Amino acid sequence: MKERRQYKLCNLDCASCASKIEERLSAVDTFSEVSVSFPTAMLTLTADGEADQLIDRINREISRVEPECVAVELSQYSGTSHTDGHAHEQDHAHSHEHEGAEGKWQIGTVIASAVLFVVAYLCKEISLIPTIVSPIVFVLSILLSGWPVFLDAVKSLRHISLDEHLLVTIAVVAASFMGEFAEAAAVTLFFGVGELFEHYAVGRSRKSIAALSEIRPDTANLLLSDGTSRQVDAKEVEVGTTLQILPFERVPLDGEVLSGESTMDASAITGESAPQNVGPQSELLSGMINGSGTLTMRVINPYAQSAASRIIDMVENAAQRKAPAERLVTKFAKIYTPVVVAMAALLAVVPPLLGGDWRVWAHNALVFLVASCPCALVLSVPLSFFAGVGAAAKRGILVKGGSYIETLEKPGAIVFDKTGTLTTDQFAVTHVAAVNGASEQEVLEAAALAEYRSSHPIARSIVEAFGTVDESRIEDFSETPGGGTRVTVDGTEILCGAKRLMQAHHIDLSALPDEMIYVARGGQLLGAISVSGKLREDSALAVKQLRALGVNRIVMLTGDHEEAAKAAAEACGITEYHAGLLPEEKVELLEQIKRKSGVTAFVGDGINDAPVLAAADVGIAMGLGTDAAIEAGDVVLTNNQPSKLPQAITLFRRCMRITRFNIAFALIVKGIVLVLGAMSLAGMWAAVFADVGVTVLAVLNSARILRKKS
Repeated sequence: MKERRQYKLCNLDCASCASKIEERLSAVDTFSEVSVSFPTAMLTLTADGEADQLIDRINREISRVEPECVAVELSQYSGTSHTDGHAHEQDHAHSHEHEGAEGKWQIGTVIASAVLFVVAYLCKEISLIPTIVSPIVFVLSILLSGWPVFLDAVKSLRHISLDEHLLVTIAVVAASFMGEFAEAAAVTLFFGVGELFEHYAVGRSRKSIAALSEIRPDTANLLLSDGTSRQVDAKEVEVGTTLQILPFERVPLDGEVLSGESTMDASAITGESAPQNVGPQSELLSGMINGSGTLTMRVINPYAQSAASRIIDMVENAAQRKAPAERLVTKFAKIYTPVVVAMAALLAVVPPLLGGDWRVWAHNALVFLVASCPCALVLSVPLSFFAGVGAAAKRGILVKGGSYIETLEKPGAIVFDKTGTLTTDQFAVTHVAAVNGASEQEVLEAAALAEYRSSHPIARSIVEAFGTVDESRIEDFSETPGGGTRVTVDGTEILCGAKRLMQAHHIDLSALPDEMIYVARGGQLLGAISVSGKLREDSALAVKQLRALGVNRIVMLTGDHEEAAKAAAEACGITEYHAGLLPEEKVELLEQIKRKSGVTAFVGDGINDAPVLAAADVGIAMGLGTDAAIEAGDVVLTNNQPSKLPQAITLFRRCMRITRFNIAFALIVKGIVLVLGAMSLAGMWAAVFADVGVTVLAVLNSARILRKKS
């Protein structure tokens, strides 16, 4: 059976390499749904077979295009660079030590090359020094700063792959043969400087995003019977276990407070900086930071299903769902590079055949080659989207892929569920009506018995309003989503729910023709109950902000009674709503809205919202509590605040503006330099800026997305 598998790609240091690996693995029949993310250095694919055999096959295919890159099982990865071709573990300290030493070596070689460049230039200008000295020193400078580029170029040539290293090498070698040693040295030197800045910018972005994984502790304090605690692996903690949360520690798993009081910093989970007061029966989410109090808690979710695990998984997997702009840039680069290389070749050959100076046109062709590299596009665009995912996560907005950033930038319509979305899931019985000789207490008791086994918030409010229920009287419970419940109590059938449920059982409703929740016993109407939910504090603000962002069509769909729906819609400022809907009717109406308004987002929270979330262009789930809704949703608002949605749209628009600017900036600068180079008006320095300089600026611009703005 085929399974989705993930691997860490060690020594993946360029975006073009990521594209080549993805293309190579996609060509293998054994693998499907292959995706390589350069920002996260993650490989995702679908395959069947033994883990050892798969990893060997994957690394064999990778080595054919990038010999130094190695795929490692996520369980075996510890943040270290692998250079021996084998997956093995090392500690973080060694990894950081190695990376620091490598970085210092690169800086040292660039500085030494720069010194040699200056010496060579001075030797060239001083007449007393033999003329042969300057070219020799220039060549030494070239070799010192350019040897990593030359090695990568040999690999590219071996695999018949055109990348920036091969193009730069061709330009340097050709310039040297023409006697332009100063220009050749300048190309390698500034290419090396540019790559240092590029690696720094990419590394900073990666670290900012990787910091999200630190919200999940690896250990937990297991509370023992004698009152002491023992540190254990958080992955091995079972549901129901009692843990101790010490001051200033992160909560390792989701749980419920048993004893103690404290304040919790939930900013890593919800994006909200205001501390939360917690005490007995309060819910704790993994990743929260405890204040000064000591707490004991009971674990309610396993490690893999904890809030922190869900957030990390969503962010890491988001890079695999590439936006159309990412895929377009990748396709463009595959066509663009061979075309510009062919144009450079024509530039070097055709004008000399027509009488032009071959040295001049060869130089123009070399400038053309260096300036044409598409690195700024293939690196900055994926990084922009992933930075957008990371920035959203910091705000308590989880996005499952860059494609949803692009889709939700300009929605044509936004559709809200009511209960649990615009209103809280806390309800209260406001009115009880009794008919056919029944008392209000009888109606409430019958309803409580019918709803006792239901997990719906409205059902919970009815049970709470009645009080203690004798569960032993209840038999044959069944529930219809959007309809209601049916039970047998003391041998008599009780129905509790919407009008459609009563009509399906032929209950006469003429005594109460238009009520919210009906109660019937033994085929006869007993009465009706009105229940209302509290409007969320920011629901009206969210609708107002969405309209300010240009979302003209905002709709509310609900299974609730007409009067409750109307009251909630008016309070939120929503003019279009539809009440009394079954889940399938919500889907039908959503499809109609999509046909008229274009891109449509649906916001919901409950298990009955999952079909509508899946049917929308972008499904937005509220909170981390309902697995089905989160699974079906494309975006998750972790803190149950509708106002996070306009924040998300604002952030996504900023992300897209930066992405489009990077694309336009890269193409315009490259286009100008290419034209000027072909006209002998631009030299190698301009070409290097058009390549590495533009790439660095584009990457730094993408990194701006990660800055959290209030």
